[in-house]
Amino acid sequence: MSKRPTADRVPTRVSGDAASGRAFRCGQVAIVGRPNVGKSTLLNALVGARISITSKKPQTTRHRVLGILTTPEGQCIFVDTPGYQTLHGSLLSDRMNRAVRESLREIDVIVVVLEAGRLTDADLAVLALLPSAVPVIAAVNKVDRLKDKSSLLPYFAQLSSTRDFAAIVPISADKNWQLDDLRSEIFARLPAGDARYADDEITDRDERFLASEYIREKIFRALGEEVPYSTSVGIDSFEHAGDLRRIHATVYVDKASHRAMLVGEGGLRMKAMATAARRDMERLFGGRVFLEVWVRVKSGWADDKRMLDQLGY
Repeated sequence: MSKRPTADRVPTRVSGDAASGRAFRCGQVAIVGRPNVGKSTLLNALVGARISITSKKPQTTRHRVLGILTTPEGQCIFVDTPGYQTLHGSLLSDRMNRAVRESLREIDVIVVVLEAGRLTDADLAVLALLPSAVPVIAAVNKVDRLKDKSSLLPYFAQLSSTRDFAAIVPISADKNWQLDDLRSEIFARLPAGDARYADDEITDRDERFLASEYIREKIFRALGEEVPYSTSVGIDSFEHAGDLRRIHATVYVDKASHRAMLVGEGGLRMKAMATAARRDMERLFGGRVFLEVWVRVKSGWADDKRMLDQLGY
């Protein structure tokens, strides 16, 4: 379980707002949407820590990740999910789509993330998955990128025609715009209940998982369209002594040509990506990190049940 650094801890939880008589609220909130609409960026912004990796390429998120936000008002347990995959078929894609469907069980609120001004068939496919008995809040993201803000009104009308939303909130996850409004809408719909996690916990994922994700993020950000989707990262060993973490990782690729692109001339490309990942780990973990990364060809890993089990998919 990863925790927020001591100097940046959230306020101590209270049982309720004594002045207003409001009870403490706690519940699970699923963040769903098609690929590349900003789900992970939104999760990180809401929690206040970078626990879910991001890039401009779709399908960056492959795992179900919990982000925990605790305030005096309540505790939101955000469930970040992979983008629902409708284009590519593999055992990996099937498991990612299953993670989306399973995340909708025992959920108190759903936040569906949409891109301002766009309502695609992929968006409609996600909306069709959402249960009618759970409040759904539409977070209309990337509003800051719209040149003509007046176009939002007909877009909201089009969106409202697809289902009965509990609220529609225009936001910019990247710019932290109107996220307080979104938090308020979410908290208002959570049930009364005690916190399930300690005040300083920010995710259910351990450092081993976060280390592998930070390496994969650098691959997604550094390389072209094809190579990132043919890679995955396994942590071979993770040793923690004092403030030093020694991490040995393997990047699996589908083809020898991908390995060459990943490693780069003289190993410089992989070294640069590993260095960037190590620095991110040190900031999040609050200590020194020794990181060694190897690249190995494993053809067909995305359709190999044993490999997917080993990599935690």
